[in-house]
Amino acid sequence: MGKITDAFERRDRENLLKIDNSPREQTIKLTSGKPKAIGTTGFRPIEETNEKLIVLSDPESAEAESFRFLRSKILNARDGERPRSIMVTSAFPGEGKTFVSSNLAASIAAGADEQVLLMDCDLKKPDIHKVFGCYKAEGICECLERKKELDGLILRTKVQKLSMLPAGRVSTRPGECESSSEMGRFMKEVKERFHDWVLIIDTAPSHVSAGTKVIAQYVDAIVFVVMAQKWPRREIQRTMESLGREKILGVIFNGYEQASRDYRKYYDKYYGKK
Repeated sequence: MGKITDAFERRDRENLLKIDNSPREQTIKLTSGKPKAIGTTGFRPIEETNEKLIVLSDPESAEAESFRFLRSKILNARDGERPRSIMVTSAFPGEGKTFVSSNLAASIAAGADEQVLLMDCDLKKPDIHKVFGCYKAEGICECLERKKELDGLILRTKVQKLSMLPAGRVSTRPGECESSSEMGRFMKEVKERFHDWVLIIDTAPSHVSAGTKVIAQYVDAIVFVVMAQKWPRREIQRTMESLGREKILGVIFNGYEQASRDYRKYYDKYYGKK
């Protein structure tokens, strides 16, 4: 997995969200005991050394600081309109959207006095459950296909204030589920019932799923993940336009090694890391 840089862009640069000037927050806290898994089996506790959850496994790293920077941009809107539902997506597979959505959700849960729900809406190739050590858990697929009650599918992770709604067992017809009216109904229900939570929604890459455009209609903002030097800029721009450029909160350039090395050097020098 490539390392994240702090490249965060928007069309109107003057209207970017202001940087938080408050002191750096405490280390992410874990709840004691085994995480509660309501209505599921096979939930294994998250491990502190999970390398993909960088804000937990290496909170003093430059990469973790990048997520705190991103979190600050989201939570400290100049206009006071904090987005409550944020979709994290990419144009193509392999660009790191799940890495970004998982770490962003954990970072927000650590730095804000709000509950966070991380949703895995990538029904074609779900990966959120792997990051949090959750296997054999029912989730969104069961809600859409079998009319399972939402309350029985929410998992409480060991990260305080962070809950998760997994994709569930892979559907035999994920495209139909994602692009159906049922997905629209489901998104409305989640937003209504969790209106005072921050929702982080990981979706399938837009070029492999029509459902991503459906979900984009129901979210407040979109964070777009791009793997550096992998795809033509024109293709990325077309994808962003198709999702609704007015909703694009920012762009994360993942795997940009030169920028990552320069930023890490500056970060280590500033904070005195050897």
